[in-house]
Amino acid sequence: MKGNNWLTYCLMFWIVISFGQTNSLPLADYLISIQEQFDVKFSYAVDDVANINIPQPERELNLQQTLQHLNANTLLNFKTIDSRYITVSVLEKTISICGTLVSKETNEALIGASVIIDNTYQGTSTNYNGEFNLTEIPLKATLSISYLGYQTLKISAKTLFNNQQSCPTIALTEDNQMLTEVLITKYLTTGLQKFIDGSIVLNTEEFGNLPGLIEPDILQSIQALPGVESVNESIANINVRGGTNDQNLILWDGIKMYHSGHFFGLISAYNPNLTNKVIVTKNGTSSQYSDGVSSTISMYTKDKIEDTFSGGAGVNLISADAFLEIPVSKKLALHISGRRSITDVISTPTYDNYFERSFQDSDININSNIENSTTSSDFVFYDFTAKLLFDLNKKHRFRANIIGINNNLDYAETITDSDNTTTSKTSNLAQDNLGYGGHWKAQWTKNFSTDVSGNYSRYTVDASDLRVQTEQRLTQANEVLETSIQVKTNYSFTPFLNFLNGYQFNEIGILNETTVTAPSYSRTKKDVLLNHALFTQIEYHKDNTFLRIGLRGNYFQKFDKLLIEPRITARQKLSNQWALKLEGEFKNQSATQIVDFQDDFLGVENRRWILADNNTIPISTSKQASFGVDYSKHNLNIDINGFYKTVDGITASNQGFYNNFQYLSATGSYTAKGIEFLANKTTDKFSTWLSYTYSINNYTFESFTPSVFPNNVDIRHSISLAINYSIIKNLELSLGGIWHSGQPYTKPLEANPTIEINNNYYVNYDQPNIQNVDDFLRLDASLGYTYDFNNTTNISLKAGVRNLSNEDNVINRYYQVDPEDSNNTIEVNNLSLGLTPNVSLRVNF
Repeated sequence: MKGNNWLTYCLMFWIVISFGQTNSLPLADYLISIQEQFDVKFSYAVDDVANINIPQPERELNLQQTLQHLNANTLLNFKTIDSRYITVSVLEKTISICGTLVSKETNEALIGASVIIDNTYQGTSTNYNGEFNLTEIPLKATLSISYLGYQTLKISAKTLFNNQQSCPTIALTEDNQMLTEVLITKYLTTGLQKFIDGSIVLNTEEFGNLPGLIEPDILQSIQALPGVESVNESIANINVRGGTNDQNLILWDGIKMYHSGHFFGLISAYNPNLTNKVIVTKNGTSSQYSDGVSSTISMYTKDKIEDTFSGGAGVNLISADAFLEIPVSKKLALHISGRRSITDVISTPTYDNYFERSFQDSDININSNIENSTTSSDFVFYDFTAKLLFDLNKKHRFRANIIGINNNLDYAETITDSDNTTTSKTSNLAQDNLGYGGHWKAQWTKNFSTDVSGNYSRYTVDASDLRVQTEQRLTQANEVLETSIQVKTNYSFTPFLNFLNGYQFNEIGILNETTVTAPSYSRTKKDVLLNHALFTQIEYHKDNTFLRIGLRGNYFQKFDKLLIEPRITARQKLSNQWALKLEGEFKNQSATQIVDFQDDFLGVENRRWILADNNTIPISTSKQASFGVDYSKHNLNIDINGFYKTVDGITASNQGFYNNFQYLSATGSYTAKGIEFLANKTTDKFSTWLSYTYSINNYTFESFTPSVFPNNVDIRHSISLAINYSIIKNLELSLGGIWHSGQPYTKPLEANPTIEINNNYYVNYDQPNIQNVDDFLRLDASLGYTYDFNNTTNISLKAGVRNLSNEDNVINRYYQVDPEDSNNTIEVNNLSLGLTPNVSLRVNF
């Protein structure tokens, strides 16, 4: 008897300890006690009441009051059938939930993590305390909680609602295969993040507004970063820390791309709707990447097989597009996207401005001034992507990709002579970049994985130009073929230490061909280069220290040449606010573009790819180092970097000189050094930033006089200022401006502006690049609104204006011999886009 009493007291003590402190008890146990107390019977499914805790009543209740208490504190409906039986059913209604996300390893709050309702476009992100709130969501909803560097967590809304804590703490586990964590989760705008290794990540699905943009144009967006310029406001001519556009390595799911823009550089050629993220690295590049002596821009498409069919479509004043994510089975899915210009169907002010900007200095505008002549042009562009995703099991994943980019220009001339005889001729310019890729990733153990990929890229530009005045036809072709195979192994010694090794093989062939009639002339040049590379890299990140050290060895079989390239990235946190960072790299590049003013494609495209021959065209090599300081407090981030970069092996034909060196052959180098500053203040409602870049960029060509002179893209001062503001829910405004000093140019000698050589007159230039055009200024604005029809469908309307004040910015200036007076010259100014509005309408489902 005493034993039973002791057991009873112990049981009562345990109940008090277990439930007394929280004032709640399991619903299943509470229902049993009610049945015994009031002699009733509940009818319910066990799963409906499992894992539910209910507040314990503060006073004794009768049966009716007890049922009211149950209905008020659960998502269940307790209904009396008769005096004895009571049914229990699940309510079909919405709930409100909240929570706090932390790291399981460090217990630190995870800022900017995504909390998305599965199979919908609804969701939110955590604030600076790691907290989130969601209201009016379905009871049966499942949440996907994700954060870069951590494993995605699936959790039911019902589980969170039934938790005995009002806002429970949720811990995410680090992903050992992704040690490079997010440092700043909202960098300039939503969807832009900064990794701890210094690279910038653009998440297109969550991307907010940037001034003047109506969609997350990938290559336009990265120009908001300090140190990234476009001296002629073209995404086909992005200059990173003083480099030329061809010095940027552009990868799309590992496929090297040789063409980047529609409308000859004004619109990014990469559809953002299936591009999941874009990583931009200016220095300290991972050793797995070669080429691109100025930067690496790596784009990744969505890589997850979803359960539901989804997609979207949109149209703006330039193009229309659509994308689909098609789940074939739980292991197989297909992602497709396509975009095409609509300007051959409807003409818009946006198209007119783009056309004028693209072709202002081409044969199209020049020939239109011929007497008794008429011209017409038809310009069309399109791009498409497709990706096949197959998960054999949890350890083996296979992917296959294809991407296609096309620009096509048809140009017709008609001339009527004095005898009323009409002659019509047609010219054409076509640009294509087609890429294929295959990928197999295997997770053999928890700590060891392999990655095998093969890629093929083909770029062609073909032009056929028939001049009615001379009856001469000029045909040109530039073709690049590249095949690449890469094998990588990844081993995690600990959650903080990762070891990467790999081998890469590249075969690249480049063809240049020119054919002329009347008189007959033909030139064909084809080169092939094989490159074998081994790379290794170790990455460590724990507490306040991040360190990545890599080494890459490149062997060029044709030249029997070996290049060793060390890489390093380090960041040391000194306190909660301050951190120091160091980056450095050696890189090389064997394929570059030359600028040929005499042998261009209709005057529209004058760049063509060529391959290094280790003689007159050497392999370009770069050395770069940078040191910086980070400061972060109260949602204010300040980033200061000093950099020094030197690039050897550039050619005069690669730079596009408008001076006395225009037709000379020589090799040289350039040196860029400067300081980048960025201050970014963010809150839940707005984000504002100010960036400033000061740099000095000089050429060195020993065979020229002078041998040292300013680079063509020597922009000494550059400032960007902008603000994004959420006016109300789903309505966002973005305003901003860009100012930078003018591009260098070369004037003719005032006393003797032209010079005669072999009965031909040429411009007689003064000292190279000692003058600058007027400063560049552009103000942009955009406004976006999203309306949610339901949990799975929304519609967005965005409007943007570039060059709001309609500034006449000169982006390039050069001189020509006056055709009416060979002793004088004519100044030619290329202008930027004028005031250009654009509007887009999108539906996502």
